[in-house]
Amino acid sequence: MKNTFTQIRVRYGETDQMGVVYYGNYAQYLEQGRTEWLRELGFSYKWMEANDVHLPVVHLSIDYKQPAFYDDLLTIKTTLKQMPSVKIEFQYEIYNESKQLLVTATTILVFVNSTTKKLMKAPNYLIDKLKEE
Repeated sequence: MKNTFTQIRVRYGETDQMGVVYYGNYAQYLEQGRTEWLRELGFSYKWMEANDVHLPVVHLSIDYKQPAFYDDLLTIKTTLKQMPSVKIEFQYEIYNESKQLLVTATTILVFVNSTTKKLMKAPNYLIDKLKEE
């Protein structure tokens, strides 16, 4: 399935006293990977929200293998696991500049109509674009 690669540099404020990335910050890195994955398809979260679609995270799983440090350049590989339905599931791998695997993770998000606050199927524009890939 479609995957993207996003690079980010670890900022000082994202680390603890040992210069190691604080574990809670990885959720933000995964979000960055997801938003860039979507942007590469031609959409943005902002555009989807303006078109009555919200995507709350309902599941997050992270396996920490090696630490990342201040000023490391990280590469987030974001992969769609399967064609979306009412949910969309991503798999992630985060690497440092030495290509060491630091983190593996998965997230599941659901599609919610922002007006009715009810679950909905993935929008047709997203499904159609994914079928083109």
